[in-house]
Amino acid sequence: MASVKGLGGRLYSGETSFNIVGNAKRWYIISLIFTALSIGTLAISGLHLGIEFKGGSAYTFTSTTATVEQARSAVAGSGISGEVIVQKVGNDKIRVQTGSLGPAQSDAVEAALTSTFGVQVADIDTQIIGPSWGKEITKKALYGLSAFMIVILIFLAMTFEPKMAIAAIVAVVHDVLITVGIYALVGFDVTPASVIGFLTILGYSLYDTVVVFDKVRENTRSITSSSKQTFTQATNLAVNQTLVRSINTTVIALLPVAAILFIGGALLGAGTLKDIALALFIGMFVGAYSSIFIAPPVLAHLREREPAMIALAKRVNGRVATSVTSSATSMSMPVHPGQRRGPRNQPKRKGRK
Repeated sequence: MASVKGLGGRLYSGETSFNIVGNAKRWYIISLIFTALSIGTLAISGLHLGIEFKGGSAYTFTSTTATVEQARSAVAGSGISGEVIVQKVGNDKIRVQTGSLGPAQSDAVEAALTSTFGVQVADIDTQIIGPSWGKEITKKALYGLSAFMIVILIFLAMTFEPKMAIAAIVAVVHDVLITVGIYALVGFDVTPASVIGFLTILGYSLYDTVVVFDKVRENTRSITSSSKQTFTQATNLAVNQTLVRSINTTVIALLPVAAILFIGGALLGAGTLKDIALALFIGMFVGAYSSIFIAPPVLAHLREREPAMIALAKRVNGRVATSVTSSATSMSMPVHPGQRRGPRNQPKRKGRK
């Protein structure tokens, strides 16, 4: 317990340090594994797009006795072919989602639901979205994501430096790929709420990365004028100095999101809350990871290739080698005959009689 107490202060002063940037290959391998799994899941399963993106019809009605199996059988009995998704929303609502239907097919589905569950047509909330509208929504979502990336790239390049912007974008792409891959693996529908969640986690990830980069900039402002540490060592110190803050911020942010996901989505059955909460929960966790273990090592790798940083690394390594050699020489220097180490004993003077 005593070792944990005051850890933040020791990390900030450099008394205690985790070699995060120095172990970059380890974090790259972990990220590559998860990224490959995400890409594989997307290639095999794909995303389950909601009707807002691919078009279709949705019928929501209230019934305390209706079950998912009964609703699926009723829709199948109406002669509708294709994929039919039936979900229970809360304790007393059923949502039936189908592909694009014509007016006659839509009336047949409503008739099947009214006859099976005894509800009125006016009590069924019907939502019909055409394929062209779904394509337009998809296009706008992609435009919004692309514009976000471009604006952030320009902002970071102007505020910090281009290589910091590149490292931040690499971390953001890493976050999006893993989050979308897990979304495909779980099988949740991608709705406008999901897109909002994706954009939110991008902002959160960048916020955490900017805090770390601001400390990196402070530590490396005049690094080439001295020979005390390399750019990688200064970056690692900055990561350690902001580590406790990043962990605390992430934990505090994840607690309410977890409540929305597990209570609002799982227990209360709120579909919209479930969609956005899953994206936020995964994205915040992955974003905190990338801001510590991905973005700083990528930045250090890019900067260490510069001629000034290569020269700095040679000076630092040479200084360390000289210091080690001097220490070893002084420790192993032989004592010659008649040569004494330590203070000399002066002869005592005799007093006059």
